[in-house]
Amino acid sequence: MDKAGNVRRYESVLVRRTYRDGKKVRHETLANLSKLPADVIAAVEGTLKGQVLVPAGSEFTITRSLPHGDVAAVAAMARQLGFPALLGPACRSRDLVFALIISRVIQPASKLSTLASWADSTVGVDLDVATASTDEIYAAMDWLADRQDTIEKKLAAKHLGPQANPSRMALFDLTSARMTGRCCELASRGYSRDGKKGYRKSNTASSPIQPAARWRCGCLPVTPPTRSPSPTSSRWCAPNSGLIGWCWSVIAA
Repeated sequence: MDKAGNVRRYESVLVRRTYRDGKKVRHETLANLSKLPADVIAAVEGTLKGQVLVPAGSEFTITRSLPHGDVAAVAAMARQLGFPALLGPACRSRDLVFALIISRVIQPASKLSTLASWADSTVGVDLDVATASTDEIYAAMDWLADRQDTIEKKLAAKHLGPQANPSRMALFDLTSARMTGRCCELASRGYSRDGKKGYRKSNTASSPIQPAARWRCGCLPVTPPTRSPSPTSSRWCAPNSGLIGWCWSVIAA
């Protein structure tokens, strides 16, 4: 402690030996290690204690390394949002659908590519779907399609109820895109908003279920309109409703 009352603490790391000189026990300082890094001091201490030190990693061989952080983060958030309970009762199909959703967020791909990617991440091991087959994946998709109405009712009750949505308003957005292929069952000829004539159209509908948050999306078949929709009658916007988005009143493309 100095005259101002400040306490100063000094630490020193010394290598010392103790020996007997006649009837007296003496101590001798061999080295001062105070200025060395902490890991070097620990290595010297271990060596003096008789420990056998080996280079880090020399006794181990990394045979496989799988990415895990993204899987853990997305799975944790999905469970926090209640996705497993939303999908349905616990079963093999629910586990597979849950894994497909997690993979869709992490790395979107086709179902078969997603199935193959489970061997290159911890999705398969963590969600217990590592041994899933192609037939199981398609069966899980059929199971999900059968539960679509139930899932939509749960979402509506949660996000459009009186407490979550006091205004009782749901906005709706309709977007059409031209299709160059001929195999899409939802595509048909109809009114083209972007002026690209001669192509089949498909519609995608979106509805926000919370302000600036999640959107419920789906595809609608094209219905040829009886008349061309005018800009004033085909859409309207509620800027003061508290929700963000456009509401389209015309379903045809």
